[in-house]
Amino acid sequence: MIDTDSFPPGSGTSIVAADVVRGVSRLFARNGIWCLPEMMLRNGRRADLMGVDARGQVILVEIKVSRADLLGDGKWTDYLEFCDRFYWALPPTLERAPLETEAFLPDSCGVIVADGYDAEILRPAPLRQMAAARRKVEVERLARAALRRLVVSADPETQKWDRES
Repeated sequence: MIDTDSFPPGSGTSIVAADVVRGVSRLFARNGIWCLPEMMLRNGRRADLMGVDARGQVILVEIKVSRADLLGDGKWTDYLEFCDRFYWALPPTLERAPLETEAFLPDSCGVIVADGYDAEILRPAPLRQMAAARRKVEVERLARAALRRLVVSADPETQKWDRES
């Protein structure tokens, strides 16, 4: 679960994960990347955001809003095999220095800073190309999840027939 605690005392900021999701989603939409929050991966992990760009590349975003959540996350490397690009997304007031250490593989991960209104890529995520067959599976899974959510939001009764959730 995403830690939605506020920032250090005295920072004057209490951005929660939903704000970061909104900011990143706006940035991505402007750049032709459409994403879905809370996407389950085939290994049982849940990506905070999973999206697809115009070239069909899969992008995953892990959102952290507190230092404790960032430093305590030991599972994030499990996401790398399910994307072509991986980003960390943080609120502007959260210290980013840990993301520069080898434990966070800075040569493999991008960094986005976001609030509830917008976001900015501080470090682009390098391309770590997935095998075409795996990408096809992940894009199809993402499409089906998005369609399922759309249909259920329009007609909640349809959820009783959902065999994939």
